[in-house]
Amino acid sequence: MAFDIEMIKNVYANLPSGIAAIRKLTGKPLTLTEKILYSHVTENLPSKPYERGKSYVDFNPDRVAMQDATAQMALLQFMQAGRPKVAVPSTVHCDHLITAKSGAKEDLERAIKVNEEVYNFLSSVSNKYGIGFWKPGAGIIHQVLLENYAFPGGLMIGTDSHTVNAGGLGMIAIGVGGADACDVMAGLPWELKMPKIIGVKLTGKLSGWTSSKDVILKVAGILTVKGGTDAILEYFGEGADSLSCTGKGTICNMGAEIGATTSVFGYDKKMSEYLRGTDRKDIAELADKVMEHLRGDKEVYETPANYFDQLIEINLSELEPHINGPFTPDLAWPISKFSAAVKEKGWPSKLEVGLIGSCTNSSYEDISRSASIAKQAISKGLKVKSEFTITPGSEQVRYTVERDGFLGEFEKIGGVVLANACGPCIGQWARHSSDPNRKNSIITSFNRNFAKRNDGNPNTHAFVASPEIVTALALAGNLSFNPLTDYLQNEKGEKVKLEEPKGLELPPKGFSVEDAGYQAPSANGSSVEVLVSPSSERLQLLDPFPAWEGTDLKGLKLLIKAKGKCTTDHISMAGPWLKFRGHLDNISNNMLIGALNAFNDKTDSVKNQLTDEYESVPKVQRQYKTRGMGSIVVGDENYGEGSSREHAAMEPRFLGVRVVLVKSFARIHETNLKKQGMLALTFVNKDDYNKILENDTIDVTGLKSFSPGVQLTLILNHDSGSKEEFKVNHSYNAQQIEWFKAGGALNIIRSKIKA
Repeated sequence: MAFDIEMIKNVYANLPSGIAAIRKLTGKPLTLTEKILYSHVTENLPSKPYERGKSYVDFNPDRVAMQDATAQMALLQFMQAGRPKVAVPSTVHCDHLITAKSGAKEDLERAIKVNEEVYNFLSSVSNKYGIGFWKPGAGIIHQVLLENYAFPGGLMIGTDSHTVNAGGLGMIAIGVGGADACDVMAGLPWELKMPKIIGVKLTGKLSGWTSSKDVILKVAGILTVKGGTDAILEYFGEGADSLSCTGKGTICNMGAEIGATTSVFGYDKKMSEYLRGTDRKDIAELADKVMEHLRGDKEVYETPANYFDQLIEINLSELEPHINGPFTPDLAWPISKFSAAVKEKGWPSKLEVGLIGSCTNSSYEDISRSASIAKQAISKGLKVKSEFTITPGSEQVRYTVERDGFLGEFEKIGGVVLANACGPCIGQWARHSSDPNRKNSIITSFNRNFAKRNDGNPNTHAFVASPEIVTALALAGNLSFNPLTDYLQNEKGEKVKLEEPKGLELPPKGFSVEDAGYQAPSANGSSVEVLVSPSSERLQLLDPFPAWEGTDLKGLKLLIKAKGKCTTDHISMAGPWLKFRGHLDNISNNMLIGALNAFNDKTDSVKNQLTDEYESVPKVQRQYKTRGMGSIVVGDENYGEGSSREHAAMEPRFLGVRVVLVKSFARIHETNLKKQGMLALTFVNKDDYNKILENDTIDVTGLKSFSPGVQLTLILNHDSGSKEEFKVNHSYNAQQIEWFKAGGALNIIRSKIKA
């Protein structure tokens, strides 16, 4: 699991001259974000700075990382590219396909048996193409990356929206779709719209019950789930330097919930300590020598309003613990006001489950602070009144916290340790519930809490908080409990009060692990066979998508007009569908089944224009496909927010949807649609959304002269015989238009490699 020290040496060797050239170009001091991004531009610097929020730029990432659910499709695509080996260091991490049910040992054994053919495929394809493979049980991708591969000043892309976790170690790390990963592994540049930069100045210092998690919970409340779209958050100030490295990672990780491209902290003493603590002294010594280049310029942080597109200031000394939710991660409540909100809103106050861990909060510090609450509970005669689960972030963390006695303390108060995997955070949870139709409440230290996200139940009110707050509330069994002020009654009937949590940033005895779970690839994979059975229900080799016909798109059927929030979970659900992530035909049976139809306020119920009957979305679309009819999907604001899963773009493409027209897109999903040769359009006038009727047949014209910045025309053919037309916008640049014409970016990659 070498961390590519020679590559890092090269990055740092080029930093001083590269940053000098950037400073000459801009003529002003630089943010850290600008330093890292500009130093990874693929070609010579432009004659003037890229325009934030508008200019598309090609970058050369240093790393690619893939989790097992998305890696299947990414690598199936890569196999079509014709390369013998990946062009940049890449890894696969088996963390998404393990269902939490009984406990770590049983769940892992069951997953290995159930997912055997998928794991064998990922292992063999990684072995063949020079990709590092992290076995099931090794840990959650983002924690493993932070412990092993992230480095200050680097640029990484990963096929998971929470790749941004590595920003806690000073890296620009961005979640992408599998098609983007495929491009980079094939040796092509990676494209990104130059993001805006939001500065977050942190002053003061955390104390008591307040933790790093509360910083991002507060920021989410300020910016909302859309406020970070097309922007990078750069944290700075003495408050930022005071936070642990893994605490910084927590903040960056959950930045995905505000739509941010990524988040990043400047290199500091805490990062240096973490690198040394995770056996990367070599990197720490290199980074220490170029520290000034791994932070924003002094002038930027002295007068931040002059250099950031938006500025937020938070005093950590005054920050309260927060609890966010339900149903959205940006509904932020200071704990002093949360109990009243529970009562006023009528949310179920009884807490049924508390869950700590996940890629967001599973560090040694997180576990040790929570364990200090558990240790108090043991001494005070308390046990959890809710179900309580603990998910370590990696085998290294799990082994170390078990060695240091923390897992035993959780078990003594009634906790259950789950496998080192995503589990309940992504819906991989066989939840124990006597009545799934009953409104209920759970609280987690995870990052995302959309309806049905954790357990598939729309009646579950999911809240998000720090691990220590979750632990305290699990002891109380009630959301109205405030551990800062309230008392609990123990088994003897005595009133007891919890003291402030105490924790350690790094283990005093150092990290330890017997088997981290890493498999190095073959030095020469030419003779390695990739294992895919033709009869498999879980894996399917891909055929190229067809190229554009060269004509306008006419006679498109309206498949669905989605109403309100339509995340990638609504478009392509996770949970039990994860088993089909490598089989495009089978997983397409979940396409848009979670989207709310604007015409009947129902999910998975749309009008079939061939029969006038209401049927399942995939069923209707398959009938259109069989008859050679294209279709269009219409959506609301921030369409495709959430997970980076490209299946949400590949499924409509595979089933014959030609156009997705929305009020606005989430960044990753819009790119994914473009990569697959789809037409991604937005309303010029958002009120035109209301003009689209259930029985409409729709034309898109202007494609013969498809050009950057030039609007297209949408024509609505109503069943009454009348017509309406209006202009629609697109954000395609010249290269992306070529993707559309070729039928997808992968078709262009293949042709270039063959040439």
